[in-house]
Amino acid sequence: MLKGKRWIAFLTIVLFTAALSYFAREKNGAARQEAWSSHTLADAGYEDEAPYKGKVALTFDDGPHPVCTPQLLDGLKKRDVKVTFFVTGENVESYPEIVKRASEDGHLIGNHTFHHVQLTAANSDDFKKEIISTNDIIQEVTGKETSFIRPPYGSWDKKYEKELNMFPVLWDVDPLDWCSTNVDKIVRSVLAGTKENSIILMHDSYDSTVTAALQVVDILKAEGYEFVTVDEILFD
Repeated sequence: MLKGKRWIAFLTIVLFTAALSYFAREKNGAARQEAWSSHTLADAGYEDEAPYKGKVALTFDDGPHPVCTPQLLDGLKKRDVKVTFFVTGENVESYPEIVKRASEDGHLIGNHTFHHVQLTAANSDDFKKEIISTNDIIQEVTGKETSFIRPPYGSWDKKYEKELNMFPVLWDVDPLDWCSTNVDKIVRSVLAGTKENSIILMHDSYDSTVTAALQVVDILKAEGYEFVTVDEILFD
């Protein structure tokens, strides 16, 4: 009986600590966003040259989208920011000109499988086909090979890495932008979790994500962060 009570007490402490951590992060994200809501950087308390805080990588899955991705590319070009797009083969096939533009703009193009499948649920042949066919169409459109894959749902099997010469890229910041149209909530979630060398997961298929992503870029750049493609985070 005593052991049971101790176990319950331990779980209570763990849950309470986790809750405090979550709310502290959310409060931090909200405070940073609120500071930015002022009309100018000076009003928001930012100096012209903020201290350098390190690199972060902004990544986008599932695209390209015929409307949202070009809007995002316009905003990123205006801000001179490079990101990583993990594209599906079927969408590259449908909108090759958008992927070509993204590559020419200096963004890194990565593999997100051809049909957005959960790779660990596929047999060996289908696993390889999903990746190889996407690599092929990316190279056909951009003229560049890719060695980076964002496995859908983060589901990956390491035994194929050497054979396919692919490097899986996961993430540490996920605002769940695919299930929310609340721009402020998405921005707060990203800001709450971002630190040096963070890899931020977003999806370039939603108007709300485009708006939120560009706000995130503005805020984090003003705070002293540098946006880079994922290869610079992983290998520099």
